[in-house]
Amino acid sequence: MKTIKEIHSYTELQNYLKTTDTLYLLLYRKGSENSDCAYENIHTAIQKTDTITLLYADVNIVLDIHAQYGITSVPNLIEFENGKLKNIIKGCNDNKQYKNIFDHLAFQSESANADKSAKRVTVYSTPACSWCTTLKNHLKQHNIKYTDIDVSRDQKAAEELVRRSGQRGVPQTEINGRIIVGFDKVRLNQMLEIKE
Repeated sequence: MKTIKEIHSYTELQNYLKTTDTLYLLLYRKGSENSDCAYENIHTAIQKTDTITLLYADVNIVLDIHAQYGITSVPNLIEFENGKLKNIIKGCNDNKQYKNIFDHLAFQSESANADKSAKRVTVYSTPACSWCTTLKNHLKQHNIKYTDIDVSRDQKAAEELVRRSGQRGVPQTEINGRIIVGFDKVRLNQMLEIKE
């Protein structure tokens, strides 16, 4: 089911968090170039998504949400899972990047029924990187679904990755919010529960 709704208070958000396993909240400032960019790209990205709960709140009007999460600038897309903050995606990203985020949600929903240990996996790579190819082949070989982000084409993703891991090199793999730098097969297998 798809739910897209503007909310007006922290209390309203709390009510949704009690009844929804995974939801996204866009905090934005209507009329700001970056915020309008994020709003439009997110709405484009969810057009073909069947199952999503997306709430949005304009911080010009709603003053009690961002302070609860220590957010001092907008736009931010906040991901919640089981009532808890899981991830914050800052700034305006292109609709393909948002679609990748939401597609992972769809994959996780389908997988959760078949396999309770479904993981959210994102590979940050470049086309010229041989270890990236080795890593992706390893994941494919073990039927691990993942999102591939080419950091040579996506400057914002590259900057965010360096900010989070402190490393520029690829491949880097994010598994449920934790980063593994390089092709560390032992650690990958451990985190993804791959038995060889």
